[in-house]
Amino acid sequence: MQKPLLAVLVASALFSLNASAADLIQVYQQALANDAAYASARASAAAGRERITQGRAGLLPTVGITGSSIKNDSENSPWNEGVSVTDPTTGLTRTVAGGGSNVRTTEYTIGLTQPLFRWDRWETYQQSKLQQAIAEAQFAQAQQDLITRVAQAYFDVLAAQDKLESTRAQKSAVTEQLASAKRNFEVGTQTITDTHEAQAAYDLVLAQEFAAVNDLDNKRNALQAIIGTAPATLAPLKSGITLAAPSPANVDPWVSSAENQNYGVTVSQLQVEIAKREISRNRAGHYPTLDLVANHTRRDIGGQLTNSGVQKNNGIGVQFAVPIFNGFAITSRVRETIALEDKARNDLEATRRQAALQARQAYLGVNSGMAQVKALEAAEISSQSALESNKLGYQVGVRINIDVLNAQRQLYQTRTDLSRARYDTILNGLRLKAASGSLRESDLAAVNNLLQP
Repeated sequence: MQKPLLAVLVASALFSLNASAADLIQVYQQALANDAAYASARASAAAGRERITQGRAGLLPTVGITGSSIKNDSENSPWNEGVSVTDPTTGLTRTVAGGGSNVRTTEYTIGLTQPLFRWDRWETYQQSKLQQAIAEAQFAQAQQDLITRVAQAYFDVLAAQDKLESTRAQKSAVTEQLASAKRNFEVGTQTITDTHEAQAAYDLVLAQEFAAVNDLDNKRNALQAIIGTAPATLAPLKSGITLAAPSPANVDPWVSSAENQNYGVTVSQLQVEIAKREISRNRAGHYPTLDLVANHTRRDIGGQLTNSGVQKNNGIGVQFAVPIFNGFAITSRVRETIALEDKARNDLEATRRQAALQARQAYLGVNSGMAQVKALEAAEISSQSALESNKLGYQVGVRINIDVLNAQRQLYQTRTDLSRARYDTILNGLRLKAASGSLRESDLAAVNNLLQP
């Protein structure tokens, strides 16, 4: 009863492990929620959406209130204060006394200024639209980068797992070969050389296993840095999958799309437009400005004054300013912005060429990868047949131990290269769409369909 119960428990554990395996879409959703770089790009986009409001503010009226409340106490002390003097006309005598006043003045002014002609502010408003568009394009670029980073980290983990599994399978085969060499040496059918060769192969594959374990840990840590938590068991690729070729099958449409729709190119194009507007904005330093102004003032004066009371004043009109000379500062800034516009144009050209290069490299990577996968699939079959033939030849004495070891090494290396070629081809397909500016979550879902459910 114990053995069947143990088998049930082991099967349940394996089923739970497979049930908890995460696929590419689930890992991507974790990255959307936890990736710090993506969160930073999202916050930057939210900040960029405020640019138009800020740029428009310079064209709208400004209203302000200023006010004050001041109390004045004054005293008047003449030099003959307290002295009795007689008025020669009336003959009356009086004592000279000092005087003073206590006055409180309360005043406030409501002012409105509406720009009528300020070319620099108009250009600033136009630049704010472009800056918001840049923020949106950069966020879209960050979304594409997240897709490629998640896919890269995901398949890096799978490749590291395949490498470790292949190394351990090779270790198991070499262990059997070492045991066989030792038995044959003990019975005298083989020399000590076969045992030493098998031992050397075992020691080598043991070192490779340690390296593969360390590489797998590193790849899982890299994925954890993106999704924020330790990754669960990842769903592997289905066996015998067929990889799709790029559509369209010609590289020229991909390059053309990369040169015009790549988000990096879009950002550079918008930066060129901003540079143009910056030239015009600086030239506006030579232009006159015209504003509509209106104000209302109320002054309340109370105290020992004959003109105490309330005074009101309303005013409306226009005011203008004409710059005449400013020490060549504006002319210098215009020359500076012309040079910066030239720089922006060259940056755009460099970005466009880089996008085209990335598209070409990814396109060639997909096509060469598919050819490589096809060749390695054939090589895997041939390597398996070669290993079986060498094992049979070793048993009948026409092959030596090193032949079997080499055949085993070739088979497992071929399997590792085949899995890596599949992953690289899939990733190059995503990079091709990213370079052309057409990578979307639906493309990731299509790759996810290649995984075991």
